[in-house]
Amino acid sequence: MPSHHPGFAGRAAWRAAGYMALALAASSASAQLARKPSMYEDGRAPQELIARPGSPSPAQAMGNRSSQPFAADLMSHAAFDQLARVYNAGTPLAQPHVIFVIDRQAQPAARLYFINTPRFQLHDRFLREQGLLRGGREALNRNYRDAGRRFILGTLSWQPQINGFVYEFWEGDQLTASLLRETEAQLRSHFFAAVQFKANASAQEQVAATAGIPAVTQSALIGQQRFLPLNTGQAVGRLRLVDDIDQVHDLLPSDIVVLRQVPIALPPVAGVLTEQPSTMVSHVNLLAKGWGVPNAYVRDASQLLAAYNGQWVHLAVSAKDYQLRAATDAERDQAITRSKIKRSIAGASIQKDTHSTALQPLAALRAANRRQCGAKAANLGEVRHAGIAGVSVPDGFCLPFGAYATAMQRFGLAEKVARMQQQPGFDSDAAVRRNALAALRAEIEQMPLDAAFASSLQARWTSQLQQAGVFVRSSSSSEDLPGFSGAGLYTTVPHVKGEAALLDAVRKVWASVFNFEAWEARRAAGIAQDAVAMAVLVQQAVDSEASGVMVTRDPLGGTPHSIFIAAKRGIGIRVVEGRRVAEQVLYSRRSQAVQVLSRSAEDTELRLAPGGGVQEVAVAQRQVLSDALVKRLAHAGAAIEKQFGGRTQDIEWAIAGGQILVLQSRPFVQAARP
Repeated sequence: MPSHHPGFAGRAAWRAAGYMALALAASSASAQLARKPSMYEDGRAPQELIARPGSPSPAQAMGNRSSQPFAADLMSHAAFDQLARVYNAGTPLAQPHVIFVIDRQAQPAARLYFINTPRFQLHDRFLREQGLLRGGREALNRNYRDAGRRFILGTLSWQPQINGFVYEFWEGDQLTASLLRETEAQLRSHFFAAVQFKANASAQEQVAATAGIPAVTQSALIGQQRFLPLNTGQAVGRLRLVDDIDQVHDLLPSDIVVLRQVPIALPPVAGVLTEQPSTMVSHVNLLAKGWGVPNAYVRDASQLLAAYNGQWVHLAVSAKDYQLRAATDAERDQAITRSKIKRSIAGASIQKDTHSTALQPLAALRAANRRQCGAKAANLGEVRHAGIAGVSVPDGFCLPFGAYATAMQRFGLAEKVARMQQQPGFDSDAAVRRNALAALRAEIEQMPLDAAFASSLQARWTSQLQQAGVFVRSSSSSEDLPGFSGAGLYTTVPHVKGEAALLDAVRKVWASVFNFEAWEARRAAGIAQDAVAMAVLVQQAVDSEASGVMVTRDPLGGTPHSIFIAAKRGIGIRVVEGRRVAEQVLYSRRSQAVQVLSRSAEDTELRLAPGGGVQEVAVAQRQVLSDALVKRLAHAGAAIEKQFGGRTQDIEWAIAGGQILVLQSRPFVQAARP
């Protein structure tokens, strides 16, 4: 079933021609999962998969290289190719596969059919044409569910990344150890080459272990990937190789960056390539989606693209490949002109209400309160109000936009910002802006607070949260919105303990309005800087055993019935940072199968420190998600999505004492298309 790209075939020829076109791959949606697109997972109802009289001939639609409907043996590669259908034909990832059926009730012995796959496409069509299967959907489904089934239905394919053949089953197939052993024996007897079993679900991995048959896993295959498209699109810009983003202060919106490490935050750029894998829901990828710029993981990118450092290039990232070449003069001039045009993203800022300064408990907030408390706090209030079974939201309260506006008026913020923007070079030099913004943040973090406000904050913290440790979080007027996620732009202060520390944390979150990356992102999005206000969410700290991010639609393939979950042990800061690969799974609501895409690469986790803040401790067990927990999270995600009118949600969650905690729910910014 489709695979990962095999490497850089023809690289020398490309260089000789003075042109670099790197076609590396995952295929269309499903190839990122190292499997062929499932006919049972493409959004159609199961009954539509049943062949019907009078339907167009698959042979006419697909074409095929052989007139025979099946073969009992495939004793050469040429014989395999005669019956194979090829996904990604004509690409470095071209992958042939042949579907097969084992009839366990054939006489005098079980019979193996290697099916002419271009002609039939589906096991069902072959079985009905041969008169082997009668009845409707239930007759077919029995062969995926029952241990005593008549037919074993599988696929045999060539996997370029492991240079060998594998056999596999639909991820929802309720396979048994006995059925797996039977398949293995039949293939060894009737196929010319060695084959390995490929497990497409965690349950199938467990069956293989019981059967004593080694399994190739999804996560192992994905670990071989050299390329992963995180956000598709095209861009023209100056290529910049960046070892450490914190040491580079002159990035421009017209730059395409090649990053050795996945950063927590990034100023607006024209395109992103990283040579460390990260998750689809890392802050950097959410920013790339919001900006509508291409973003991809490319192994050894800085080495492969070193010759282009400092040059203007054209980058195209698609679901199948990426290409990078020198830009033409016309493309460069057009890109420079476009970067000077101020664009405005609709819905990127809230029409805020700054009249109310009263602190508001989370339990009283609803989605409509985003005008006073920002989308983050309002959405959490909505989730809490929904009363979803098995889901809770840690208690907290909001310091509304009005509290920020009042404090900043006393501080004289408008005048200070005006003077800052009048500094020579502020508008044209990113380094000048960075230094000026740092100075302004330092002033805000030290500014005196109104005594009445400080007293009301202390009283609310004491009466509602009993002075427990809290996370002090941003809930600005320009984040968690349908057209602008603002992921990672503003500051969260973790596990704050003590009155003085709480006041300091509030000032720090207020000051993060002027984080350099936040200023640059708003500047690129056409958001007026003086229109932004910061509400603050003070929320009880929970020492979670596991945490992560969930997207209620598959961000890899876009199928509407799959849920993507990324997880790590401990507190979830590192999941969204994306600095190390998280544990990643896909859960299909149709097949109820859990597909493991990667296991966590972390050997440490973050936990609450006794005196405040967080501490790093060794991980006792790397595996984070059991199948049962995945299903619980998926059900919670579906319920939250329904609460927000069916719009795909990006949800931050945690597990504490077996309870699912929701820490954030925001609209998922869909990938841009080229």
